[in-house]
Amino acid sequence: MPELPEVETTCRGIAPHITGQRVNRVIVRNPNLRWPVSRRLEKELTGQIIHSVSRRAKYLLLNTDAGTAILHLGMSGSLRIIAATEPPRKHDHVDIIFAGSALRLTDPRRFGSLHWTRRPAMQHRLLSPLGCEPLSQAFNGDYLYQQSRNRKVAIKQFLMNSHVVAGIGNIYASEALYMAGIHPGRAAGKVSRDKYRLLAEVIKEVLQHAIDQGGTTLRDFVNGEGKPGYFSQHLNVYGKAGNPCSSCCAPIREIRQGQRSSFYCPKCQK
Repeated sequence: MPELPEVETTCRGIAPHITGQRVNRVIVRNPNLRWPVSRRLEKELTGQIIHSVSRRAKYLLLNTDAGTAILHLGMSGSLRIIAATEPPRKHDHVDIIFAGSALRLTDPRRFGSLHWTRRPAMQHRLLSPLGCEPLSQAFNGDYLYQQSRNRKVAIKQFLMNSHVVAGIGNIYASEALYMAGIHPGRAAGKVSRDKYRLLAEVIKEVLQHAIDQGGTTLRDFVNGEGKPGYFSQHLNVYGKAGNPCSSCCAPIREIRQGQRSSFYCPKCQK
């Protein structure tokens, strides 16, 4: 699914095109996404000005005076800026139409979602329980160390717990653990403070690098302006089981953790 860098890339891609724009119309062709699209959305968002576009974890927020539209791209969703007259295709479920252009939500698997809230967005049930943003100043090794005490869960799953860290997905968790030299199966409570400090640094590094490159998780991922991401060619371990480690040449291994694949180097990660 699109991970944090892809969502941030999309946020930056669409923001210049819709910030300050008034919504002329909202078309919901298929409300049956992961959760049903609110019936209030079409009426209450129409006529509003998009004051800002922001991100919380893997959610995109379109902020207006009347409320906030909260979008999640699910497994295969994408947002594109298109001409308002462009005909919809099979999986184009929602259009938010402005003067001459539109923001189109496309989602073949329909695991994405679109919510409308009149209350402060951070009080929404999907956002209020989320943990620390990994690119924020509050996210550091000391924070991870304190959160991990007495936890027996594997560190890979600990990092992917959205109540601890908001938005680190499977790919970037594997990459960060490789860069920090930490085995994905090690108990979170058994990792030292110094290792957590290193891990926090490389998490920021791998996410920022992905954002800078455009970010990509899906082969067909495109950002808000229709340009493909390019980060996948820079992955060190994810999806490379059997290939030699770039540092020691040992074969990369794959294990299953919580129904997800983890990739690691048996020599470099302890």
